[in-house]
Amino acid sequence: MESKLKIYRMGEVLPKETKDETKEDDAALIEFYSSFKDLFEFFCLNTTIHGTIRLVCSNSNRMKTAFWALLFLSSFAMLYWQFALIFNQYWAYPVVMSMSVHSEPKMFPAITLCNLNPSRISPVNQDIAELDNLARETLYNLYGFHIPKSTPEDVSIDISGENPGQVNSTRFHLDRNIALVKMGGKVGFRLCNTTGGNCYNKVYISGVDAVQEWYRFHYMNIMSQIPSIIKMSQNDDRFKNLIYSCQYDGEPCRTSDHEHFHHPVYGSCFTLNKNGTDKFWKAFKPGIVYGLSLILKVEQKDHIPLLSTTAGVRVMIHRHNQTPFLEHEGFDIRPGTKSTIGIKQDEVSRLGGKYSQCTNNGEDVNIKLLYNGTYTLQACLHSCFQHHMVQKCGCGYYFYPLPPGAEYCNYNKHPAWGHCFYLLYKELTDHQLICFSQCPKLCKETWYKLSAGYANWPSTKSQKWIHRALQTDHRYNITTMKSKDIAKVNIFYEQLDYYSWDESPEYNVTLVMSNMGSQWSLWFGSSVLSVVEMFEFLVDVIILSLIFFYRRLTAKRRHKVSSPPKMPSVSLTLEKYRYIEEGLATDQDAEKSQTSYENPSFVHDEGLPPYSKYNKYQMPELYPPVVLHRFKHQEDQGTHQDHKS
Repeated sequence: MESKLKIYRMGEVLPKETKDETKEDDAALIEFYSSFKDLFEFFCLNTTIHGTIRLVCSNSNRMKTAFWALLFLSSFAMLYWQFALIFNQYWAYPVVMSMSVHSEPKMFPAITLCNLNPSRISPVNQDIAELDNLARETLYNLYGFHIPKSTPEDVSIDISGENPGQVNSTRFHLDRNIALVKMGGKVGFRLCNTTGGNCYNKVYISGVDAVQEWYRFHYMNIMSQIPSIIKMSQNDDRFKNLIYSCQYDGEPCRTSDHEHFHHPVYGSCFTLNKNGTDKFWKAFKPGIVYGLSLILKVEQKDHIPLLSTTAGVRVMIHRHNQTPFLEHEGFDIRPGTKSTIGIKQDEVSRLGGKYSQCTNNGEDVNIKLLYNGTYTLQACLHSCFQHHMVQKCGCGYYFYPLPPGAEYCNYNKHPAWGHCFYLLYKELTDHQLICFSQCPKLCKETWYKLSAGYANWPSTKSQKWIHRALQTDHRYNITTMKSKDIAKVNIFYEQLDYYSWDESPEYNVTLVMSNMGSQWSLWFGSSVLSVVEMFEFLVDVIILSLIFFYRRLTAKRRHKVSSPPKMPSVSLTLEKYRYIEEGLATDQDAEKSQTSYENPSFVHDEGLPPYSKYNKYQMPELYPPVVLHRFKHQEDQGTHQDHKS
């Protein structure tokens, strides 16, 4: 019969066994195990976990018991090792991408166009001319080549009336010490810090790249006299200087559909359908006929020949209200060609939070954007770099907007800014700055996939009448126009279907529970109730341990209370004992017993001092008679006299 430990409602002392055990069982509130052995045997005999019963049934064979115990523990270890792998994979928060196809009318994207031949700005035209002369001298010294001077027909843009008070009137001095030279088979220029030491050599294998970067560096110092973001008037004449013809879905483009702005690299630029709110740009059908058709003016006059060596138009297709970064994401349209650009749209939706680092609108990003458009990864990276540039170098990079209170770098004011800039930019490209970690992607983003086709346009036979038609419609002088001075572009949706890519958790709670159940069934062949049994077993072990601990603690307390008082110390020195006969000791003991019997008021017990009912206090005997191996304690003479006195 299984032994149980009973806990009763009343009293701490266990009652004595009676003949009626039924009444005793009814008085028990909780029945529990009396030992860990009973607990283990009950668990092994009644659990639904496979293999545990063999631990009890084979207890007569210790070898089998040890084998099944080892097998059970190994399976238990393998199970929780698999559980650890499952939870590690779950806490890694992996995601899967699911694709869905949608088809509906959608807004045409924004289109930004810039001439690859940037025009000269009138306030700094003289400084750029001085830089061109220095470039001619440099190329002659390096390669023995003379560049012809610019012709008077080169066009310069006057912005003084549109941006009053924003042009720096201080005279600029070109630094000829920053020269382009050959360095060990390479070509480059040297930039040093404020003390003239720790110089940085910006070298290139290609002389073409070296000349362009050297010219670009001086150009930035010259252009620092004017703001990088220049407000340009919405003048139709300037629009027609780049775009001869504009049609969308067979209808002429409206004059209010474009925005004119100055780009620090490409100069005069235009953005079509910037806001994306006009229903005019709604696309209901795919195909070239229902798209955007442009005829562009691509003059190959070298406005600034060393700043740009490419002829054509830079085009970028992007989202609405987005700042275009044409130097990173645009593509070029060649003159004398017809370019057909097909668009396919994709949308991606990221989970964010613990699954990925992304932002909805950039408001939760620590970097303060310096651009007026919506949040993009490029805008955040450029803003982050500009903040670091101002903080470390004391001035801002001309091609990026300025934070409040800062000014653009100019080696007349900041002689060592070039050395600081190139080292800082190297840190950015090497991912040593924190910009990439602080600039997340958008959680919801639209992508445009482009497919392009090219053909010569106009053809040799159609060239004359096309030029004549352009002269008649737009009143342009085409006496000097060539076939390579114009280009045609068709931009359209290839299909209105678009793909939506959505992130979803690879592991959710349901899948984790399913995997755990599979592993549990594999190693133990049991179910959820078996897991409950395991928890019950652990709870029983804890409760039984607490009970044993409590019983041991109370037993120690009782033993401490019931322990006899300590006997007075007795000297075992034989000098204090005298030899007596055993009979004499026996007679004395009998006499004391007789005295106690005749005098009931005198109570004497072994180990207790004499007590009288007439005395108020219990008087201890100072020196009780002690007999040890026929020797009786003999009091010292001095002590005996003290007692008598």
